Amino acid sequence: MSGNAYPQPAKSAPAPSGSPLSASPPPTSPPSTLRPSRRQVLGAAAVGVAALTGTTAGTGRATAAASRVAVTERRARAVVVGSGFGGGVTALRLARAGVSTLVLERGRRWRTGPDATTFCRFSNMDNRSAWLTDHPVVGGGTQTWTPYTGVLEPVVGNGMTAMCGAAVGGGSIMYHGMTLQPTKADFARSIPVAANLYDELNLWAYPTVARMLGVSTIPYDILASAPYKSSRLFESVAGQAGLTPFRVPLPVDWSYVQGELAGRYAPTYTTSDIAFGVNNGGKRSIDVTYLAQAESTGLVEVAPLHVVRDLAMDARKRWVLSVDRIDTGGVVQERIRVTADAVFLNAGSPGTTRLLVRSRAKGLVPGLPDAIGTRWGNNGDRIWAWINPSGDAGTQQGGPACVGGTASGSPVPLTVIHAGSPVQSPGVTALTVVGFGIVDGAGTWAYDAATDDAVLTWPAEAEATLQQLIAERMRAIAAAGGGMMIDTNAGAPSTWHALGGVPMGDAVDLTGRVLGHKGLYVLDGARIPGSTGACNPSMTIAALAEHSMATIVRQDVGRVF
Repeated sequence: MSGNAYPQPAKSAPAPSGSPLSASPPPTSPPSTLRPSRRQVLGAAAVGVAALTGTTAGTGRATAAASRVAVTERRARAVVVGSGFGGGVTALRLARAGVSTLVLERGRRWRTGPDATTFCRFSNMDNRSAWLTDHPVVGGGTQTWTPYTGVLEPVVGNGMTAMCGAAVGGGSIMYHGMTLQPTKADFARSIPVAANLYDELNLWAYPTVARMLGVSTIPYDILASAPYKSSRLFESVAGQAGLTPFRVPLPVDWSYVQGELAGRYAPTYTTSDIAFGVNNGGKRSIDVTYLAQAESTGLVEVAPLHVVRDLAMDARKRWVLSVDRIDTGGVVQERIRVTADAVFLNAGSPGTTRLLVRSRAKGLVPGLPDAIGTRWGNNGDRIWAWINPSGDAGTQQGGPACVGGTASGSPVPLTVIHAGSPVQSPGVTALTVVGFGIVDGAGTWAYDAATDDAVLTWPAEAEATLQQLIAERMRAIAAAGGGMMIDTNAGAPSTWHALGGVPMGDAVDLTGRVLGHKGLYVLDGARIPGSTGACNPSMTIAALAEHSMATIVRQDVGRVF
């Protein structure tokens, strides 16, 4: 994000670098000031939602170390592109069906544990925070560094920037963990083409995801502790503002939070310093749940730092992926040509959509549906800063985002969540409050031959009604709780919940099969047209993937591939 708390485009100037885990760049200290500027206030407030999303990465950029890089041929029965919510579910269910599977992930693997220093802190940001850029992409810092395969990338479009994760585990590494299931009515309103699936999703798919991730709400003793004063303040004011408060289900082992409160571990949950990942462990992200179980079968290979450039079909109608294996500086070490019987695209909405738009525009896959590149949406995301409320918000704000409110009777369904901010400016109390809801998938992606990439266009009018309703709720919170609300997205909209681009019904069927193309599947957020029923998308993406994989294993394994 810029000083106005918005994401900025990544710079494409990667160069080799050593691992920042062994030699982190020296931090750049922010300038000392007695009175924080509006820029500093918004930067501090908005970073609390830097980890709210369950979406996964796009295709990224890397550079060759030399004009001639070795090309390796590789054969695979099934390839999964991306390792987030869709990819993790897909890999595990293929393995359980006895299918040898290769998972290609552009990001690196990040291992954590008590008092680990795996991820950088917001106050001491370095190149682990950003995907192959020489500068911060959140928070408005002025540091520069050697580009590295860090965890976040902004994909900049016309009218909208989509923030994407890059890591083994996808966006589950740096999101806050909100695991929300929409109501049947809101699911049908948001994804009408799949409305008939809801009863089965509710019966077994959503519960399966909840069980796999071990979700629970914040324990009362933790919520009652000092670092969670801001959560208690929001919860009390939300009811006065006409919202129905609720506790957010989260994939967290709360013993780690209790360990921080007892002084056994360095604070990370209790300061909401989780924008780039949780250092202390205890977060049940995809890498340590679905993917770990998949790898334990011996049938799944996860290949980090493998960037998929193109998808094509050969003369025998097999799928061919052009892949760059890169180092942590983005330098291409090897070019790989993977030929597969089945490909499951799970690179997140921007990544999957861009890959398919390129394949269609360049004629690499004949007859791809015209609907590819359509029905994209931002899940209605809006980031607000609640400045100087009357109540006591404490001196630090605990996380993850554990309390929220629903707006019963709203003409457009919406949800409001409080997410703790990891830093505060002197003399200013700033709470991050996030709104999202149901929007139409009005965004489109178009191929740009000059960059060999697809570019997003998002019309602001598509979310105008929703944003007016969210603004009214934010003003009601300030009226009930004091202080003022600032819309940090007013000048430069961004989303952490990118959805659509390869929509169900028009581009893929309800099982994720690309229409007219056997053995090609889309099981991530790209197939969901625009929003997920006034909830963050992670649980619905995973539940739909569970439901689809049950059908694919039953009908396609052993027949299509």
